[in-house]
Amino acid sequence: MDIGVTVGDDLDRLAASPAAFDFVELGVGAGSLPPESIDPGRLGRALAGRDLAVHLPYSQPLTSYASEVNDAIVAYQRRLLEGAGALGAEKAVLHATSADRDDVEFRETAAEQLRRVADAGREAGVEVVVENVGHQHRGIQLSVLGDIARETDTAVCFDVGHAYMEGGNEAIRRFLRRYGDRVSHLHCHDVRRRGDTHMPVGAGEVDYEAMSAELEGFDGTVALEVFTDDDGLLVDSARRVAGHLGAEW
Repeated sequence: MDIGVTVGDDLDRLAASPAAFDFVELGVGAGSLPPESIDPGRLGRALAGRDLAVHLPYSQPLTSYASEVNDAIVAYQRRLLEGAGALGAEKAVLHATSADRDDVEFRETAAEQLRRVADAGREAGVEVVVENVGHQHRGIQLSVLGDIARETDTAVCFDVGHAYMEGGNEAIRRFLRRYGDRVSHLHCHDVRRRGDTHMPVGAGEVDYEAMSAELEGFDGTVALEVFTDDDGLLVDSARRVAGHLGAEW
């Protein structure tokens, strides 16, 4: 199991992140950090031997009611994935959103869009992992996401904090019990119901034992999505997560 850290779209922050992490998850996108704008030499020096994962644009919808727009969305994500693959990225996180998450018939469109983007990732040599954002207005609900991921043979980035915000600790247990076999990437941070999110692990209300009980033997990747530049808090969160998953770090 490898543990990494998210750094947004900031190459300087990537370079300054603790060397102890196995990989770094970098945000890419046309409006922030286009992959083609990244100097491979600078990136390599910043990574300093660590692996690279990327997060595809946070606010980019996955679906539209217009087929022409859906084609453009896939083409855009394909371009980003090709660029990320050329830089050596191994995984790419994709937000699971929908133009209308409550329209049951439209779920077929969401599934087809996910399949197309995941296929584009495979062609680029990058594993697309679809992230649960069901606590957001357009985020696909956890149970629907699990079904779509299984149907399209797409791996899941399970964001523990997002799941808690959507349905509490029971939502974490329920999803992992049913769809844990789809999870190859975790986003770990802590949250509180009052709205505090992306805090150091142990500072909030997430029951990480609920997660670990359903992920016995997990051998994927874990990205800390803790919004701090305090190396001590990041390292402590990594050790806590590793401990919950029965690993040393």
